[in-house]
Amino acid sequence: MIKLYDFDLSGNCYKVRLLLGILGLEFERKNVDFFPGFKHRAAEFLAVNPLGQLPVLEDGDLSLRDSHAILVYLASKYDGSGRWYPTGDAALLGEIQQWLSLAEGLTATASAARLAEGMDFDFDAEAARKGAYRLFDVLDEHLWFREREGSDWICAPAHPTIADLACFPYVMLSEEGGVSREDYPAIRRWTDRVKRIPGFSVMPGIFPAQLGS
Repeated sequence: MIKLYDFDLSGNCYKVRLLLGILGLEFERKNVDFFPGFKHRAAEFLAVNPLGQLPVLEDGDLSLRDSHAILVYLASKYDGSGRWYPTGDAALLGEIQQWLSLAEGLTATASAARLAEGMDFDFDAEAARKGAYRLFDVLDEHLWFREREGSDWICAPAHPTIADLACFPYVMLSEEGGVSREDYPAIRRWTDRVKRIPGFSVMPGIFPAQLGS
């Protein structure tokens, strides 16, 4: 069975749980007390991932770190529809990758502000917030134009891809780091659509879509 080294409050772990649930895959969760226990720095976990980062996924003999590498793997191997990571479309793969890179930027900014404010990590919260707003500007404008084109999602197809799942968590958790979504209506509409994907699951700080909205 698939094993996920996980932490409930991690947005990067959550994006992997999201895809596992959407694909209907059974998996074993192994909790690593990232905070306040800092067990990701313990020798036991460093033997699993010497970088001391979560998540880590084990599938048989394969061990993968990095949430986006894991999303690519799971979608490539287990999504029979080929919709979440369309391996036969080079242009679309490039498009997805550029938004995975933006999602990495959200980890470095919106997530960093959240860690500084809520878990006392030694990050420059104000600089992180400024960086997050720059990325929100880019994402909101992109989503607004996509809506004008009749599309609900970040990338070209008329369905979500792993790019949506990669960007979603730290956008939704941003206000825990003092990054407001108030001035980003296209982002707010998009996050509501993500919440309505069949198989969607929640985490602390991220709630289901409101009924009737």
